[in-house]
Amino acid sequence: MIKNYFKIIWRSLMKDRQFTILNLLGLSTGLACALLIYLWIADELNVDKYNEKDKQLYQVMQNLKTEFGTTTISNTAGLLGKSLAEEIPEIEYGVSVLPASWFPFQGVVTNGETHIKGGAQYISRDYFNAFSTEFIQGDKNRLFAGNSSCAVSEELAKKLFKSPQDAIGKTIKWDQSEFGGSFIISGVFKKNPPLATDQFDLMINYDLVLERRPNLLKWGNSDPSTYIIVKKGTNIALLNSKIKDFVERKEKDSGKTLFVTRFSDRYLYGKYENGQQAGGRIAYVKLFSNIAIFIVIIACINFMNLSTAKASRRLKEVGIKKVVGASRGSMVLQYIGESLMMTFLSLILAVIFIILLLPVFNEVTGKQLNLSLSTSLIISIAGITLLTGLIAGSYPAFYLSGFRPVTILKGKLSTSFGELWIRKGLVVFQFTLSVVFIAAVLIVYRQLNYIQSKNLGYSRDNIIHFEIPLENDSAKLSAAYTFINELNTIPGVVNASSYYHNLTGDHGGISGFEWPGKNPNMDIDFANLEVGYNFLETAGIKVKEGRNFSKADNSHNEIIFNETAIKQMGLKDPVGKMIKFWGMERQIVGVAADFNFESLYQPVKPCFFQVYPVMPNVMVKMKEGTEKQTLQKVQAAFTAFTPGMAFDYRFLDEDYQAVYASEKRVGVLARYFAGLAIIISCLGLFGLAAFTAQRRQKEIGIRKVVGASASNVAFLLSKEFLKLVLIAIMIAFPLVWWAMNNWLNDFAYRIPIKADIFFVTGISAILITVLTISFQSMKAAMANPVKSLRTE
Repeated sequence: MIKNYFKIIWRSLMKDRQFTILNLLGLSTGLACALLIYLWIADELNVDKYNEKDKQLYQVMQNLKTEFGTTTISNTAGLLGKSLAEEIPEIEYGVSVLPASWFPFQGVVTNGETHIKGGAQYISRDYFNAFSTEFIQGDKNRLFAGNSSCAVSEELAKKLFKSPQDAIGKTIKWDQSEFGGSFIISGVFKKNPPLATDQFDLMINYDLVLERRPNLLKWGNSDPSTYIIVKKGTNIALLNSKIKDFVERKEKDSGKTLFVTRFSDRYLYGKYENGQQAGGRIAYVKLFSNIAIFIVIIACINFMNLSTAKASRRLKEVGIKKVVGASRGSMVLQYIGESLMMTFLSLILAVIFIILLLPVFNEVTGKQLNLSLSTSLIISIAGITLLTGLIAGSYPAFYLSGFRPVTILKGKLSTSFGELWIRKGLVVFQFTLSVVFIAAVLIVYRQLNYIQSKNLGYSRDNIIHFEIPLENDSAKLSAAYTFINELNTIPGVVNASSYYHNLTGDHGGISGFEWPGKNPNMDIDFANLEVGYNFLETAGIKVKEGRNFSKADNSHNEIIFNETAIKQMGLKDPVGKMIKFWGMERQIVGVAADFNFESLYQPVKPCFFQVYPVMPNVMVKMKEGTEKQTLQKVQAAFTAFTPGMAFDYRFLDEDYQAVYASEKRVGVLARYFAGLAIIISCLGLFGLAAFTAQRRQKEIGIRKVVGASASNVAFLLSKEFLKLVLIAIMIAFPLVWWAMNNWLNDFAYRIPIKADIFFVTGISAILITVLTISFQSMKAAMANPVKSLRTE
């Protein structure tokens, strides 16, 4: 019996190869898209889920409240981790970490003549009670015996000493601004898995940070990250209420409040608005989940439409089967079986597509996805395929099996009004989604293009930056300062300077400032930009009032604020006024024009500049057209200054582009999947156009006999579909405006949604429709009417 069913199903599929091929292509493309998106989503959902105490591990976040709103940051006071563990009973361990990502450049590990770049994580002593790190050599607790011990990754140990065993007890030199020095290797650890956001090559005692940066012992600073392990059964809402004013009790009128969030949630839920969690990358997970669902639905609609459209060819088969005793249930089973067989054949084709496309997909997404068969993957693939088959086959199965045999065999069956509207409604739904995809892709492209071309208030063109080793030693500082001056003498170098941190990331925060006329109940958290001489000129940042830093001996007593800072402070005629923070007095010598030193998701924040003779990150602006020759000369000077070190430079514009790498990847993926959704819709439309032309061939023959031209007939067949597409366009446009407006509102700087977007989208949809159906329309219009009327 089952064997006969398979034979019937196979013969039915082979009987009409055109519709079978169209369905196979549509379903296989839809399944391939859905499975690729599933692999991407599964990877996203597993980021940072590697810790054994994941359910107890939380990160402490800080809200900074001002009269201009509330800003949420992950940087916290240097003493916070230890203090929370000591004073809050629900907290089992508190950990302070200065992560490798806090530094704009990697440091340099030296062993003899070997120099290797790497990132260091500065960790407090309870780190291993919170985070899962496997040590393969040495004792992890020896790391906290003093400030001259370190642990290195297995990869770094092999590069330096050929084996992890040979690394233990060896001394290496570590260069990373003021945290450099000689360290003894006390342990070798396995690096975090690829799905961990924190990647590093060394671990160093956090006490060294407190020693080298004593300002972190003051509550007004916000640089490190703080993590806690809560006791099992802790009520997080109650804990948040307990720690909310913890910093306020340590630093009065700070305007800072605390709350905790699950460590493994920070990747997907990292966006905050006015102190409240407001999404993050989870929005992209939801977006692509919906895209996958819609693409599969579009493919299913194709199957439904084509199956019901060609039902007239199978009506006699249905009638005869019912007359000889076939039940409706057996008929439903047969047609569902056809759908499932088609879907599983499509799955085989989809897997082939995935194998071929996965390397390209990985390149676009920046991931390392693979199709390794696991129980969860097999269940997911089988579930998606089965569901697709049932959805696609359900309507045709119940539709075909519901006809009465007498009506069928007498030939009195006609297409019902309801049937036509269901089919038309499905086509409208398909093209509504396609129009939404086209418009959304255009808007995403324009927004990303706007971000990349926006005037940020500083120059990104022809500027390179690189790191130099810098130690707290007067002779070496003097040599570094001489190196910067030497760079300024190279032909082709417009200007050279140095700075700390970077121009595209978080700069921590400093509060506790005093200034003339300050409201005693007000406090502002300022970003701290530590720069060398000539930095503002090199970066092209304009001084709106006053002057730039001088090179006098007392220039360290000078300070420059940006316009936003001066506005929030409420200072009028600020140049020459004295301010005070942490017991130090500084004179305001200038006001810098506002510039975007963080993501364009954020408005410009208040910041200030402090000047030092030299900082570890060197910035060089080159004359346009001389980049190649100038780079060679800069490299030669670098090699003479730091023999044996690789000249690892980056263009400032590349750093800026990297900030929006995720958005660009999402934009590229959206374009690909939108294109595939449109192709799938067009396959269905092509099939329906072919069926319509076939069903109306006698009508077309009669029209041609009585004088209708080929263009008249082509228009007759096309206008029905064009009407449906126009309805889809009218439904889609309000949806596009609402959805994309919400997305654009995430940016502090955004494009307006103009009418030309809708015009281009509408024209594109109409052209796609015309091109899809024109072949079938013209084929029917050019056919010989004698052939179609011969049977009459």
